[in-house]
Amino acid sequence: MVVEILNEIRKLNERELLSYWIKGEYEEAETYWKLAERAKELGLPDNVVETFKRLGDESKGHGDELLRIYRKEYGKELAEVNVPNVEALNVLGKFWKVEDIKDVLRIAMESEKLAETIYRKLAEECRDEKLRETYLWLAEIERGHYESLASLKGQLGLED
Repeated sequence: MVVEILNEIRKLNERELLSYWIKGEYEEAETYWKLAERAKELGLPDNVVETFKRLGDESKGHGDELLRIYRKEYGKELAEVNVPNVEALNVLGKFWKVEDIKDVLRIAMESEKLAETIYRKLAEECRDEKLRETYLWLAEIERGHYESLASLKGQLGLED
């Protein structure tokens, strides 16, 4: 599935690609905020709630930055893109009890690692230097998200 999505992403032009990642960052933000709410409902430690909230805020900020770049280059209307979001965290339905946190963190970490890998691959293939720098910046941010989740996993004593 991931290979197919990556192949579809490669077919997008720069305008469509920016639209794709903007929407993806906003979706990721919403997911992390919902994870924070669920963690709070379950009575998980404050650092779990705070980490999910912070990652949501950061993802929204990334979406805002990409949107600023997009609007400067292409105007207000985002391009319509019908490619599934590779970074969408499919964890909300799995987060029903406290014991689920280990799986939630594992899936979220896999998603962040995948996004970093794709951003780096896109940077390698990109001809536009400014866009290449943007992809590398986003890759580093995704790495930071991964490390935050790994740290949280360690703090909770959920190491494999």
